[in-house]
Amino acid sequence: MIHRLTQEKLDSVTQLALKLWPDNQYNDLKVEFNDILNDDNQCVFLFVADQIDVGFAHVSLRVDYVEGTDSSPVGFLEGIYVSPDYRNQGIARELIEVCEQFAKDKGCTEFASDCELTNLDSILMHEKLGFEETNRIVCFKKKIERFKC
Repeated sequence: MIHRLTQEKLDSVTQLALKLWPDNQYNDLKVEFNDILNDDNQCVFLFVADQIDVGFAHVSLRVDYVEGTDSSPVGFLEGIYVSPDYRNQGIARELIEVCEQFAKDKGCTEFASDCELTNLDSILMHEKLGFEETNRIVCFKKKIERFKC
């Protein structure tokens, strides 16, 4: 069963999110999810199986350019996670479908996502769920020194 995130489920979703994004801090993620509760342009959906919170998906509306799309806003899958014991049972598909419906209800005609080039599991999941690859990029950065005046 899929539910929208509520205040009561913040801890549970935050714990799941830490498994997806282990480099983050618990309190920072909890604040982010709490902020989403009051944001009409974002939503988190929680999948409950056997009375256990086993997965979530975070969808947002992006108005900036989204790689490979032609419209704005675009529904964007910010993150999705399903506990390993519950994978390959259609849970991710159900979560994506409810995210797509959220985006449609907000007037979107396109739905997008991204992942790291090395995340083969995510790439395969996206392909299996009907996403098509639009581009591959490598991002760069360079530190610059501040000049004193």
